[in-house]
Amino acid sequence: MNTNMGKVVRLERLFDRNTGRIIVVPLDHGVTVGPIYGIVDLRDTVNQIAEGGANAVLMHKGMPRCSHRGSGKDVGLIIHLSGSTSLSPFPNAKTLVGSVEDALRLGADGVSVHINLGDETERDMLHALGEVTSKADSWGMPVLAMMYARGPRIKDEFGLDVVRHCARVGQELGADVVKVPYTGDIDSFARVVESCCIPVVIAGGPKLESTTDLLAMVHDSVQAGGAGLSVGRNVFQHKNVSRLLKALNGIVHADWDLDQAVEFMGEDL
Repeated sequence: MNTNMGKVVRLERLFDRNTGRIIVVPLDHGVTVGPIYGIVDLRDTVNQIAEGGANAVLMHKGMPRCSHRGSGKDVGLIIHLSGSTSLSPFPNAKTLVGSVEDALRLGADGVSVHINLGDETERDMLHALGEVTSKADSWGMPVLAMMYARGPRIKDEFGLDVVRHCARVGQELGADVVKVPYTGDIDSFARVVESCCIPVVIAGGPKLESTTDLLAMVHDSVQAGGAGLSVGRNVFQHKNVSRLLKALNGIVHADWDLDQAVEFMGEDL
């Protein structure tokens, strides 16, 4: 059991105390791809996310000043410490652009780091993750490790063995939560979850074909033992962000089946 009381308190702010699960909406895309639809007016987006009942939003250190609301529902804050841009010739080479101390000064409940295993700069990203988890632990700050496999030797970043390896690296290097791609079915993702003693959440990846696809993916990941989701574009670019998050809440925190969630979405599906 974690005896770092600061970390315990912050994790309880991020995770639902009754279900032990979490819904995170990342809003860090502005560094990678610029001010895309859904994150131009960040304050309005965070309002919709909070109203929908997400547990936390995730953003870079410069954005809380553009999104703090001072009213409405509360929502947890995770500060993202990694960055690279799509303009770079090496977009998968993430570098640290913030610190645990930055997050503490902003009143954050956690920090996150992005690692692309298999990239030519893997060793630098692993070093950064190790440094962040050590520093974060000393401050009682939870760490979400976004673990992907992207590089010249990676044939299938969604393959079971590859995703299991990604999740395990995050755990081994001290993360408190790992975010990985969904492997495509309940049985295989259950094997990812069973190989970790920390919560495993799924990424959203590229924009999905339909809302039903997203709801089904989240439902199946939870059935496999997953701890929830950390999904950005498929949430904040939806035509009804708050309603979608309420449906996701039903799946993640109230054990709705897929039919219930689809019915709840109605015309907003």
